[in-house]
Amino acid sequence: MQYLRSALALAFLAVATLGITGTAEAQERVWVQIEAHPNLATAEARVRAYSQLVQNVNGFRATTGLYAVALGPYDPATGQQVLRELLGQGLIPRDSFLEDGDLYATQFFPVGTNTLQGGGVAEVDETASETATEVAEEAPQLVEIPDETVQQARQSEAQLTREERDALQIALQWFGFYTGGIDGAFGPGTRGSMQAYQESRGMEPTGILTTRQRAQLLSEYQGELAALGMQNVLDQRAGIQIDLPMAMVEFGSYNFPFAQYEERNDSGVRVMLISQPGDRATLFGLYEIMQTLDIVPLEGARERGSDSFVLTGQSASLRSHTEARLVGGAVKGFTLIWEPSADEQMARVLPMMQASFAAVDGTLDPAAVPEGLDESVDMVSGLTVRRPDLVRTGFFLDGQGTVLTTTEVVGQCEQILIDNAYEAEVAFRDDALGVAVLRPSQALAPLGFARLSANPGRLRSDIAVAGYPFGGALSAASTTFGSLADLRGVNGEESVQRLDVATAETEAGGPVMDLTGNVIGMVLPGTVEGRQLPNEVTLALRADQLIAILEGAGVVVTQAEPAGALNRENLSREAADMTVRISCWN
Repeated sequence: MQYLRSALALAFLAVATLGITGTAEAQERVWVQIEAHPNLATAEARVRAYSQLVQNVNGFRATTGLYAVALGPYDPATGQQVLRELLGQGLIPRDSFLEDGDLYATQFFPVGTNTLQGGGVAEVDETASETATEVAEEAPQLVEIPDETVQQARQSEAQLTREERDALQIALQWFGFYTGGIDGAFGPGTRGSMQAYQESRGMEPTGILTTRQRAQLLSEYQGELAALGMQNVLDQRAGIQIDLPMAMVEFGSYNFPFAQYEERNDSGVRVMLISQPGDRATLFGLYEIMQTLDIVPLEGARERGSDSFVLTGQSASLRSHTEARLVGGAVKGFTLIWEPSADEQMARVLPMMQASFAAVDGTLDPAAVPEGLDESVDMVSGLTVRRPDLVRTGFFLDGQGTVLTTTEVVGQCEQILIDNAYEAEVAFRDDALGVAVLRPSQALAPLGFARLSANPGRLRSDIAVAGYPFGGALSAASTTFGSLADLRGVNGEESVQRLDVATAETEAGGPVMDLTGNVIGMVLPGTVEGRQLPNEVTLALRADQLIAILEGAGVVVTQAEPAGALNRENLSREAADMTVRISCWN
């Protein structure tokens, strides 16, 4: 019961050592400042919690705008002695200090009291002990003052108001002891949580908190809240109202579509409010963009619905949680970013942010960017974009999102992503042919998928190749048109066809289509036996040779049926619907 012993020792020192005897004669006075908080509500809660355990507790509004909790006033010698003894016993924060009162503007606790006026100090009571040192030395060895009996605890508990009972459940819930609803009813769930709390603090596990134990629980809870500085923030420019840990973050800047709150006091915590005009396409675009940012580590759950999404990410050095939704013609949400050392605190902060989030009128202006911002291709709204190790192309084989691609993109990868968004694993690979089949970790619903032709293409016929050139920088696949130059490879391979068309290395794995939209091949990398092919020569695996291999591996394919020719616009649309960007991440 270390906490309780400490509280009792502090109470004894305050009572036995310091008797209040006001003097008419003005004296130099000091206070022992033990805490300071950015808002009045937190400070009031803290002084009330302290006042249940010790005497001479004061609350002041400082000229700096903070709200201070202080003990006193004392004459300087006594104040120094009290500070030294309490610090030595670990009863007050290590950064506590003596304050002469110049920083205190007004007093808000005790209500109606103003110790800033007049010269009275708390002096040593001659009947209490000879010196403050003697009393301080005795305090740790004191016999603990008897607490309430179980029956007395029941009686005092019965006097609690509904709000006070709710407050106890909230505090128990905060520390993970209580998982039920906040209803003020002390049933088996609440009793069990009280017993668990008592056991965790070395108290007798009766399941009924005494008055002192209730005060301790609430004091611990208020201390946790004070450390976080949870405040309800209304950001009118962003049109968002939300509870934020303002002891850990502070407003930084607007950088469309984000209102950025940077870390405070090296907390390792950041917050971004998301606000932009838009529709479902805007929401889905943001979903993809967020996953390319360094602040969203690769590992973590991704969930996209029809009008909202949730992104989580975690790595050895970073955690993040992002959620956004469509609200009245706008996309609004938030991102919470923190270092692993703050995991326990953020496990409590995140639910409070989620429960308090509200969209109000207004969205960020697209022109809301910091003056002189240096925006490069590797930055989005001032945030660093994460780049994959390798990008290639693939195409869907079925309506569940199975993808065929080149083995180039699946080797030595910690993570494989489809369209930079969906994790996938290798279901089948043939290194001799250079093909790999990927299955997404969640079922997808592609707009289109390949119909593989069982017949070789017609020599010198027109063909189209779909892929992601320019290093995969484009958001959609592009289509290049050419012709089928040969049904064999440069070394006479029957499984390969030669195309008269220029392709980029990132287009390897893309589909080769005839004019009916049927897939007749898959683009291969642009080297043969270590030699680079000419710019206008592309090799592709023949689809008619692939069908048997894929079916033998248990991959279901859809074979082509006779169809009419498409114009280039419709052919490009079909190609884009089935073609995806495949990326390798480490």
